[in-house]
Amino acid sequence: MTGSGRESAGPDTAERHEVRVFVVDDHELIRRGFRDLLDADAGIEVVGESGSAMEAIRRIPALRPDVAVLDVRLPDGSGIEVCRSVRSRDPKIRVLMVTSYDDEKSRTEALLAGASGFLLKEVRGHELVDAVRRVAAGEDLLGRDNGATRSTAVRMDELALSSLTPRERRILDLIVAGLTNAQIGERLGISEKTVRNHVTSVLAKLGFVRRTQAAVFMARRGS
Repeated sequence: MTGSGRESAGPDTAERHEVRVFVVDDHELIRRGFRDLLDADAGIEVVGESGSAMEAIRRIPALRPDVAVLDVRLPDGSGIEVCRSVRSRDPKIRVLMVTSYDDEKSRTEALLAGASGFLLKEVRGHELVDAVRRVAAGEDLLGRDNGATRSTAVRMDELALSSLTPRERRILDLIVAGLTNAQIGERLGISEKTVRNHVTSVLAKLGFVRRTQAAVFMARRGS
């Protein structure tokens, strides 16, 4: 089910609302309900909506909302994939994940993809509005005061890193050091094409799209 096509012209229009939101859910009634709840708040404007992952990946960076509210499960992908793609293109866009199923795996994947919050769909209207406002203000509703979530994220980090082969881990270290593919190839005595293949594998195993994300990830770990 595609979006309704309802959207504003962009962030540079004459009337600037406090928080601009894009809503993604494949169920029209849920999408409409979220939109109506958020639009009812004087400080929030829903600038667009979509029912598919691919459409969301295309439209969200173009509209540049402050917050994207993403359903975890979509017919052509997942909100987590949308989150990862959108955040890699524009880190200023904050993401609030919503789902009908509360499971640790989804929460952890959302955290690693760069989401700032995770809500169940039965959330009350005022709680949704509050969550959007807090995420837009820069709060982290996934990890804040949640030792269990942070511990789970650390475990997932370690699992992802342990899946790398010794060669891939060496290449990751060289990426963090700022070397280009050509420089890595020269350092390891392998072709640049082979380096590219290894880099692609490293990024896939870590769940990233760009090498800069991998570098930031390792820097935050203090590695």
